Amino acid sequence: MTANDNVTPTTTAGPKPGVTVDDIPSSAPLPASQLATIKATAPVLQDRGEAITKLMYENMISAHPELHNVFSTVSQVTGRQPRALARAVLTYALYIDNLPHLAHTIERIAQKHVSLFIQPEQYDIVGTYLIAAIKQVLGDAATTDIVDAWTAAYSILANLFISIEKKLYKSEGDWTEWRKFRIAKKRPEADGIVSFYLEPVDGVTPLPKFLPGQYVSLQLYIPHLKYNQSRQYSLSLGPEDDDKFYRISVRKNRDDKLKIDGLISNLLHDKYNEGDTVELSHPQGEFILNPSDVSKEGAPVVLISAGIGATPLVSILHALSKPTAVKRPVSWIYTARSKHSQPFGPEVQSLVDGPLKGRAWQHVHLRLGHDGKVKGRLDFDTLDWDGELFVQDSRAEYYVCGPEEFMLYFRSKLVELGVAKERVYLELFNTGDVEEA
Repeated sequence: MTANDNVTPTTTAGPKPGVTVDDIPSSAPLPASQLATIKATAPVLQDRGEAITKLMYENMISAHPELHNVFSTVSQVTGRQPRALARAVLTYALYIDNLPHLAHTIERIAQKHVSLFIQPEQYDIVGTYLIAAIKQVLGDAATTDIVDAWTAAYSILANLFISIEKKLYKSEGDWTEWRKFRIAKKRPEADGIVSFYLEPVDGVTPLPKFLPGQYVSLQLYIPHLKYNQSRQYSLSLGPEDDDKFYRISVRKNRDDKLKIDGLISNLLHDKYNEGDTVELSHPQGEFILNPSDVSKEGAPVVLISAGIGATPLVSILHALSKPTAVKRPVSWIYTARSKHSQPFGPEVQSLVDGPLKGRAWQHVHLRLGHDGKVKGRLDFDTLDWDGELFVQDSRAEYYVCGPEEFMLYFRSKLVELGVAKERVYLELFNTGDVEEA
């Protein structure tokens, strides 16, 4: 576990080569006394975990400024990163004797690490400063037994991630470091949303295949910070559409609550043009659909998105439109402020009217009324539960992407109607995991 993470149980969709539940032991191999010690510290971590992780970050990055290149500066400023790690540590304590409960989340984190080229020695750095922060924050309460137990527990989890990530790195062949890509095309998609078509500078194609819904990490040098920063962007074309470039679609971003502009997204919009270069990692991610899974023949796919959350879903739609894909009915429920802020509108319609005709439907819900007033969140109860959501079909799968509150709202409503939670997949564009109340 690195300090980028939040080990909250989550569901994923579909297989990812190189990572299996068999990689996860049933329990951390610790003596019973240390397992008991770890679980007994959970209430303390719930109360003081964020203080521990905040101090850890401050001390660690001060001593190792090169880690600015790894951790999100914006997530540090917002407090999301310390909060995510605090939840990770707490959840590990709660499930240390039932690690398979965390298998999907461990898989998700491992793929994120590989997309950032995390190395084994960085686990040692995080572990050193995490344990030191536990000692400092807990003071006399940090007994030798507690410190020894947490040192051993962290080492076990770190080695588990290192092992899984080694397999993932091996599966990626020669792509072992940040790779330069040139912006071949920069095209507007909607108000505040631009697509970048990225081709490898080294000219080596075809590019590696990916599964629809996956992302790449993109790294830029930030002049005023004097170090690199990276962000994850969903690939917004299908894996069979073109093997000479990747497409990402980026929204110009601002946090209205904290008045923080999107660091990478806004730089891409304002400063990067055709011919400029960026650095990418190999595609990763577990928010995926396997379009050739014959066991899913006829099972409905429901795509639910708000705003820029359409990006991984349009990749899924492209994949389902190919002749090699199994035939599944598709419903896409899309909400946007206005028609001008809806990305991929004509592109999606051409798929619905073309290769997916008769088995795919697009339902667009605009929040800007004819009177010029912006309506609130899309009301779930106004939807056609059978025609749009297929709630009566126990095989239906739901892919939801948008703001956290939007995703949690839709998942809770679907579960209320009897949809199994494990059939509802969420994709978060932020550090850590969905922060449920």
